[in-house]
Amino acid sequence: MTVTALGLPAVRRPSPPSAPPASGPLVDTFGRVHTDLRISLTDRCNLRCTYCMPAEGLDWLPGEHLLRPDELARLLHIAVTRLGITNVRFTGGEPLVARHLEEVVAAAAAERPRPEIALTTNGIGLAKRARRLKDAGLDRVNVSLDTVDPVRFARITRRDRLADVLAGLEAARAAGLTPVKVNAVLDAETGLDDAVQLLRFCLDRGYQLRIIEQMPLDAGHQWRRDQTLSADEVLAALQREFRLSPDPTPRGSAPAQLWRIDGTGATVGIIATVSHAFCSACDRTRLTADGQVRNCLFAQQETDLRGLLRSGADDDAVEAAWRAAMWAKAAGHGINDPDFVQPARPMSAIGG
Repeated sequence: MTVTALGLPAVRRPSPPSAPPASGPLVDTFGRVHTDLRISLTDRCNLRCTYCMPAEGLDWLPGEHLLRPDELARLLHIAVTRLGITNVRFTGGEPLVARHLEEVVAAAAAERPRPEIALTTNGIGLAKRARRLKDAGLDRVNVSLDTVDPVRFARITRRDRLADVLAGLEAARAAGLTPVKVNAVLDAETGLDDAVQLLRFCLDRGYQLRIIEQMPLDAGHQWRRDQTLSADEVLAALQREFRLSPDPTPRGSAPAQLWRIDGTGATVGIIATVSHAFCSACDRTRLTADGQVRNCLFAQQETDLRGLLRSGADDDAVEAAWRAAMWAKAAGHGINDPDFVQPARPMSAIGG
């Protein structure tokens, strides 16, 4: 038996069979079971965050390349009934740009056993659609918000839309899309101040803050480790303003390490994808807007399910291809390896 390093901790890997199992859980050769499906609905976005894409945007996928609602519904059915998916998250790009969002949420909610359904969004337009999404079956929402300072927000996103994001957060809470979580990727220069302000903002309103290390998934491939804030730096900044203690609740496959904020009953989460890799507990499989299965955010290969659907393949063939894709998942994302190569697709085209 060999030990394969996945960051922290390590996974003990017996010699795997040459082919994935034809039924049962969606597993890889390291024994990880994948129950969390991330579905990107579009690569388009109405913000231009500096760490994600250029000011002029990107060349968007042609409409005919995107999965249709009926194709998404079929893949959801295969995922839930054949592969054991229990959690579905719709992402983008910006999923609220997709007009069929409510339709595919309802399709997911109609599956049995019913999966938990979440949405990751920048919040623009959420104020108008939160109630409809809740009625369609959405359970909860994560809203990306890197700062509550209007000037910094406009600089980071290249758009003056902070008021719309804040309205979306309020509407999500009012609609019962709880717990409402705030996802923050911090600016290297102002981020430590923003972290403190964001936590106070979330505590005042009952939102749950999750701070995420910036990852090498930008369109321009300009990411540099020494130009980003580490989880340890963020934690130290928060500890100067708040009394924090580790949450004793078992973390499981959750990406965030939780810290209790003494005297509040609340927690703050820090997601240290780069500095403290948690690949050994990863339970995610990803579907891009153009129907490609990715077994890791940083994968260099994809498996084309859209082509199978449109060529007349039956559900058995689609299931087998999906299982084979996940069976080939690497031990870890490799960000900290000397020969790491950033994937060609940026985050907006992969799905968060």
